[in-house]
Amino acid sequence: MKKIKILIPIYNDWKSVFKLLENINSEVSILGNEFSVIIINDASNEKRPEFSFKVDNIRSIKVINMKKNRGHARCNASGLKYIIDNEEFDYVIPMDGDGEDRPEEIKEFVDNLNYSPNIPTVGERTKRSEGLFFKLCYLTHKIITIVFTGQSIKFGNYTLLPKSIVEKMVNEKATWSSFSGSLAKVAKDRAIIPSERGTRYFGPSKMSFKNLITHSLSIISVFKKNVLIRSILFLLVYMFLIHQNITVIMLIPIILVLTLITSVFVVSGRENLDELNNSLENVNSIENLK
Repeated sequence: MKKIKILIPIYNDWKSVFKLLENINSEVSILGNEFSVIIINDASNEKRPEFSFKVDNIRSIKVINMKKNRGHARCNASGLKYIIDNEEFDYVIPMDGDGEDRPEEIKEFVDNLNYSPNIPTVGERTKRSEGLFFKLCYLTHKIITIVFTGQSIKFGNYTLLPKSIVEKMVNEKATWSSFSGSLAKVAKDRAIIPSERGTRYFGPSKMSFKNLITHSLSIISVFKKNVLIRSILFLLVYMFLIHQNITVIMLIPIILVLTLITSVFVVSGRENLDELNNSLENVNSIENLK
């Protein structure tokens, strides 16, 4: 029997996460493994409702209350750090707490252990539930990422990580800034299951356009050396092609590429192994809901 920790970052979305716990409890009932849940409360300022329902198929539920709000990526990083330092486990499943990571797919992750027990399994998005604007932004992000980094990253936090990969991620500075970028860096071999983006249980998405841009740049910045090399090659070839007929409009791609390079190197400053190593100093309290 494998010990699997489900890691859930949360900020002011208790109603959703409690519904998620009920759904997880239902989904894992037939999977024959030991499931525990660790919730990273990112300094929520809304009062948590009373937790009063039965979740017999989940062995334990802990809430790690943080002193200061650090954001989703850093909650995941802190959670992995807490688990590696304090828990006995074989695998970790990070997932969002709002229902967009569908608990029905936990079975697919666990079933895939029969074929790929020693490498991470990622949920590769096959269908998204967001609006047209978000989908266009996401498509643009994917194109820029593969062109300038050579990496095709079609997964988010919803993954299944063996202990060996968790150990690598908590020793990788990029984990403090980008979960999926860090995983792509430390684990070249990854198993894939199809994953459909679900809809939020309650309320609208909290992902602003600014946060979406930062999220995209955080992933790309993990591979900033590739970005720099590919950008220089592009600029050299592009300048060679246009040097005899330069116009203001033709300078736009150059400005955009230079802006990308600058942004990527600025955002890469978010990566910090010392802060990751010291992230548990931000823990205010630990509560056992079960």
